[in-house]
Amino acid sequence: MVEPDAAPSSRRRRHDGAAGAGNRAGAGGRARGRHRGGGEERFSATVEALGALAYDGAGVSASVIDTSTGRALLAIDDRLVQPVGGLGRVLLLIEVAARLEDGRLHGDRLQRMARDTATGPGLWQFLQEPTMQVSDLATLVAATADAWATNALLSTVGIDAVRERAESLGVERSAFIDRVRDRRGPDDAPDIAVAASGELSWVMRGLALGEVVDEGVSNRVLGWLSLAADLSLVAGSFGLDPLAHRALDHGLQSVAVTGSGPGIRAEAGVLRGPGSSVSYAVTVTFEDDTLDRRLAVVEALRTMGTEVLDAVHVTATR
Repeated sequence: MVEPDAAPSSRRRRHDGAAGAGNRAGAGGRARGRHRGGGEERFSATVEALGALAYDGAGVSASVIDTSTGRALLAIDDRLVQPVGGLGRVLLLIEVAARLEDGRLHGDRLQRMARDTATGPGLWQFLQEPTMQVSDLATLVAATADAWATNALLSTVGIDAVRERAESLGVERSAFIDRVRDRRGPDDAPDIAVAASGELSWVMRGLALGEVVDEGVSNRVLGWLSLAADLSLVAGSFGLDPLAHRALDHGLQSVAVTGSGPGIRAEAGVLRGPGSSVSYAVTVTFEDDTLDRRLAVVEALRTMGTEVLDAVHVTATR
């Protein structure tokens, strides 16, 4: 896998389609991995946990597909468009990789500019080096969702090019819509990016299969994303080293990319295991008014991670 419609106007929405189990789930009820089979029933705990969030007013969208066959294993409001924060950087990195592959960007060094500054995540704002090569900035973006590096790359390739690239790949409901900002005024986009989980899981599948633009672009993007260090959500259930998980570890290889912000938790990834490989995406938007509510979201996403882990221990069937 790794080579060494508009956003909802309110985040507090009820989505009954997400609650397929029909029962509320407590924040502490994460299932332990059993590596069990049984088709879509493998994700019954996920449906229950995400359903509980939806009943509490959260916007919930999730998709899991078998990477090799393309078969849907889980779909919960997977066409629902929601803010995804830094997770939108996947689309930016695809455009950057395409330009590096075709030579439009080659060894270019970008200057750290005042227009690109933002007190968000990342490392460049703390480093002494005022210029960096494009590929190094892409590494920072992939690994840490670096705010300054994101804005520098976006200023270089242009947001319209990122959108056009996404559309050329058949991505119609997900988009990178704005730069990283410290404050968002009434004339600014409400978030950096929006996405539908169904599209994100297919993008991750395409990257894993070498089908996003071409194999060179796909491998370059996957290589960057394999450095992503945030394993606090879905991938937190995989038992991997968050700072060194590129190599095969207990039969597992993971690429997991997250996006977060006030009232936003999102992740997209690919997990390859002993039996099969799955591509997945999930977004939850919620009223981030108490720590308990936020922790309930994290726990639900880790429940999903446990069942994603189970799924890759089952041999894929066509």
